[in-house]
Amino acid sequence: MSTPDSQYDFQKSMKNVSSYPFIHKYLPIDRYIIRPPASLLVRAVFNTSVTPNQLTVCSFLLGLAAGISYLGGTPLSFVLGGFLVMFSTIFDCSDGMLARGRNMTSRYGAYLDLFLDRIADFAVLMGASFGFYKYTGDIRFLVFGLVTVGFYFLQVSLYYINNLYTRSEKKGEGAEAKSLAVFVIFVFSLLRRPDGFLLGVFLMAFPGTIIKLIRFLRKGRDPAAAPAPSS
Repeated sequence: MSTPDSQYDFQKSMKNVSSYPFIHKYLPIDRYIIRPPASLLVRAVFNTSVTPNQLTVCSFLLGLAAGISYLGGTPLSFVLGGFLVMFSTIFDCSDGMLARGRNMTSRYGAYLDLFLDRIADFAVLMGASFGFYKYTGDIRFLVFGLVTVGFYFLQVSLYYINNLYTRSEKKGEGAEAKSLAVFVIFVFSLLRRPDGFLLGVFLMAFPGTIIKLIRFLRKGRDPAAAPAPSS
């Protein structure tokens, strides 16, 4: 592991990855809304004993707090949940920025981030589903929320299964899409309509699941698309 630099370099801390060119060009939420406050946080802790993994845990705890807030089922709890999701995402970006800035990136840190992010996602989506049902008393919103959670995690599972099959080591390339999704969650939370962002998640996850399944099945029909066996 390299010795951490004593001065924070913003450009060095950024990922040079753009997996979503359209979002990167036309909806740069990640670069202009999420990363600036994350950069301020990294600057504040750069020369302290705070570690990237500690920021990851802070992000996780804020995500859990957001889920609990949505469970309150009141307009105020929805707004508070939106702010907590936004703060959680800022911390989530800052852990990788701190690790890259200090030359402290690690495989464990990357996978810790993935593990805790998925648990936080579950807490937020489930909290919003039960909270909006509590607010409206309409069981249809609860059923729709649970179906949305199911399709979201089905899509995520298929994504990682495909990575295992192709022996891909992609981690964190979806930051631009996630930041856009979080911004949508934040806006609908301020509008006191978590059902709006649940609909957005469903419209992303349902076709995403179908597309991933079709792409994988097509690989079985094309032997050239399969990864070479290990020697």
